[in-house]
Order: sequence, then structure tokens, then C-alpha cells
Amino acid sequence: MTDADLIAACRQGNSRAQKLLYERFAGLMLSVCSRYLRHREDAEEVMLMGFVKVFKALDQYRHEGSFEGWIRKIMVNEALGQLRRKEPLHLAIDDYPVDVAITAADAESDLNAADLMHMLTQLPAGYRTVFNLYAVEGYTHPEIAELLGITEGTSKSQLSKARAMLQRRLGGASNAAASTSSPKEYYATGRY
Repeated sequence: MTDADLIAACRQGNSRAQKLLYERFAGLMLSVCSRYLRHREDAEEVMLMGFVKVFKALDQYRHEGSFEGWIRKIMVNEALGQLRRKEPLHLAIDDYPVDVAITAADAESDLNAADLMHMLTQLPAGYRTVFNLYAVEGYTHPEIAELLGITEGTSKSQLSKARAMLQRRLGGASNAAASTSSPKEYYATGRY
């Protein structure tokens, strides 16, 4: 059954189609929610609340862009709402200096997806949220600033600090040699 057929059946109230839609996207959406929230129970709760919103808002889906992307956006917004309620973002935290050494990623490392996911969940909430929105979801800094009620500069700073922290941890996990890249060289790349 195509997404379009599934959407049409769900709009008609077909409970079998609703179950199929949930089963098709639940795993992926749980991983989306898990990237934002530290505890699996919170991620599951957010995902379920997100699916309630998906089913209520199906009539608003206009078949512009991917259906998965539309659902993802609902899940991200739901996760951000949960963060605001349960885990303050602390976006002004400045515990880590900006001029930390950048660690080169080792392509031969034994790091797996579960290890990386664990590292992401260990980031402070603000770092984790901005990193996910920018690096994973593809939001721009102006969009992140608007979503979170922060400045673009704060968004860029949080992303830089998240990357530096992850790179330090990746360096420890893979024992890769540290590079001596300066912050100036890092910002010259334009990839922040």
C-alpha cells in the first residue's frame, strides 16, 4: 500500500490503515524522538503524542514533500515541546571553551550507531537539540533560532560546542590522533 493509499484510508477512519501507518513509521520516529530526549520512556511518550497529532492533522497534509518528512516535523516539534516542559535547554551554558582541539574522526573506529546515540544523549540539552536540528534534521541557524527562541549566534555557538564535545568523545572512543585545527580554521570551512 502506497503512502497516498494509506493516507486516504486513514482519513476515512480505517483503523487497519491507521495501525499500518503507525507500524510503518513508528521505529523511525522513535529514533527521531530518542535523539532529542535522554530517556527512552520520554521518547516513547513523545512519539505516541506525535502520532495522535499526525492522525488528527492528516487532513492538513497536502502531499507537498515527503509524508515521512511531514511526520518527522511533527515529531521534532513534539520533542521540542517535551524538552521545554521537562528538560530546560540551558542554551547559555558555557562550560566548555570554544577553542578546544578538534579530533580527527577515525574511519576504522569500532564505534557503532548505539555508541554514537549514547554520546548524543550525553550532551547537554541545548547542545543536543541544536546539533540534532542542524546536523540531522537539516534546519538552518535562522530556523533553529526561531524554533528555540534564541539568537542565530547562540545556535552557531551551541552547534560548535556540541561538535567539539562529540569529537573529544569520539577521539577517546577511537583513540584517533588529535588534530591541531584552530577555531579560525574550523569557521573558515563554513560548515558550522
